[in-house]
Amino acid sequence: MSSSIDMKDLGRRMDGAIDALHKEFGSLRTGRASASLLDTVKVEAYGSPTPINQVATVSVPEPRMISVQVWDKSMVSAVDKAIRNAPLGVNPVVEGTLLRIPIPPLNEERRAELAKAASNYAEHARVAIRNVRRDGMDTLKKMEKDNEISEDELKSQSDNVQKLTDDYVAKVDSELKSKQDEIMQV
Repeated sequence: MSSSIDMKDLGRRMDGAIDALHKEFGSLRTGRASASLLDTVKVEAYGSPTPINQVATVSVPEPRMISVQVWDKSMVSAVDKAIRNAPLGVNPVVEGTLLRIPIPPLNEERRAELAKAASNYAEHARVAIRNVRRDGMDTLKKMEKDNEISEDELKSQSDNVQKLTDDYVAKVDSELKSKQDEIMQV
């Protein structure tokens, strides 16, 4: 009558939260301009939020400049608005269908903003990991209620799920610390 929860599946879902965190951290480039800085920007295009790389070409012509060549002239103002509203701290300069985005040097205030954004991204990852834990715990409680596992097995497997959660939260904290160190170094 012994069955158990799929720990590999929980681990895979928690890995997904870590992968999403890496992607979000990638958009927090420090120092040099990077096309991935705009990866998280969504443009309101034709009635739905669309990734910027589906309405324009993003390139880095020089170390402190990103250029965005918008394909559809009617989308220029939407792309400009999306970039300005993104929490990136940049202001595009519009030249026809080309947007030039100068990357400001990182002063202490900007570094603090980026560190705060990194903290927010890390908290979202922690919440996602906790949601996976909650799903696992709910499954275990249902299995115990349906007499698929005993109370002792419930306790043992719950401890395993909690340990897995703690390990992944520690990974998030470690990633956050290294990203903040990277942001704050002068």
